[in-house]
Amino acid sequence: MLYMRPSPPIPQFNIILGSLVNIKHYPTSISLSKQFESKGITPDIATLNILINCFCHLGHVNFAFSVFAKILKMGYHPTIITFTTLIKGLCLRGQLRKALHFHDDAAALELLKRIEDHSIKPDVVTYNTIIDSLCKNNLVADACNLYSEMIVKKISPSVITFNSLMYGFCAMGHLKEAIALLNDMKMKNINPTNHTFNILVDVSCKEGKMKEAKIVIVAMVKAGVKHDVVNYNTLMNGYCLINEVTQAKYVFHSMAQNGITPDVRSYNIMIDGFCKKKMIDEAVNLLEEMKCKNMNPDTVTYNSLIDGMCKSRRIDYVWDLLDEMHDRGQPANIITYNSLLDALCKNCHLDRAIALFKNMINRGIKPDKYTYTIIVDGLCKGGRLKTAQEFIQHLLVKGFHMNVPTYNAMINGLCKAGLFDKALALL
Repeated sequence: MLYMRPSPPIPQFNIILGSLVNIKHYPTSISLSKQFESKGITPDIATLNILINCFCHLGHVNFAFSVFAKILKMGYHPTIITFTTLIKGLCLRGQLRKALHFHDDAAALELLKRIEDHSIKPDVVTYNTIIDSLCKNNLVADACNLYSEMIVKKISPSVITFNSLMYGFCAMGHLKEAIALLNDMKMKNINPTNHTFNILVDVSCKEGKMKEAKIVIVAMVKAGVKHDVVNYNTLMNGYCLINEVTQAKYVFHSMAQNGITPDVRSYNIMIDGFCKKKMIDEAVNLLEEMKCKNMNPDTVTYNSLIDGMCKSRRIDYVWDLLDEMHDRGQPANIITYNSLLDALCKNCHLDRAIALFKNMINRGIKPDKYTYTIIVDGLCKGGRLKTAQEFIQHLLVKGFHMNVPTYNAMINGLCKAGLFDKALALL
């Protein structure tokens, strides 16, 4: 096409560039547009919109605004696509706070104001893009103001608008306001989706407000929205968080009765719940059930069981689980090692704990803030204060950074041994 004379019309080039964007080949699209411009082929507004989109997806918002300047310089009129793409680019880069304070002419909300200066009416997609980003940045009041502006301008909100606002209210802990939006949706004849209800059920459960979660579920049934595995998982997790494992078990078994197949997360929630209540046999039964159903237990599954067995002083069974975990291609991670180290230290197997710690380091697994505390606390309580001091010295020399609980464990050990000067020095 580049070497045809006369050159094909620019829309034909745009089709190719647009196709490349659809398969996320943004750099290729930018490169090809430069090639045809170097051949004297003039881009049109659609070409430049495609370029803006490419730069925004690549995170080069400044370049996107350079293209915007080129649009104005060439005498083209920016379209709603131009503005929406630029706004989305800003939102993806998390520049909403800058936008709110109008420190930059390229701010999202400033752009929204400028749309009308070009006699372009912003649509629901434009508003939704900004409202969603405001809510994700905990700027719910500003999102609500923008929502009110939509209503005044007779731009009908969509289910996406309400989902974003619900998420924002939930993130700020305003559950009642989030639930109240369901009535607003009903008044505007907007049908909530499964995702709408999942937002509300999830936050209700995480806050331990199971009564509110049930109200939302009832509303979901009334709205004719079918339950899915995510709803059940959220409810089960909520009950487990408030130690009502029996209720979670009831929800788990009711899934099959309602034609919903539990997934790996469903089993993980129940296994973790049982383990935290020291109902290890029930947790092991679920693991076996997963295998019978040809479901692959993941690292989370094994970590829950290993932690549960360690805390129930059934550490002898743990090593077989660790081998099984390895055989199934599920690598042990820092959570696995912390559970094992904690169990070994609490059962006075300190030499094995230190050996395991070294093995973990050799495997390239980086210790976290809990690892150091477990080892130091175990050594101090096991009467091996000198080893604990040497361990801390070794970590400091190696450049490891310890946190307050690790220092607390060491200071506590020194105080109990009557070594107050050393404790004060460490403080």
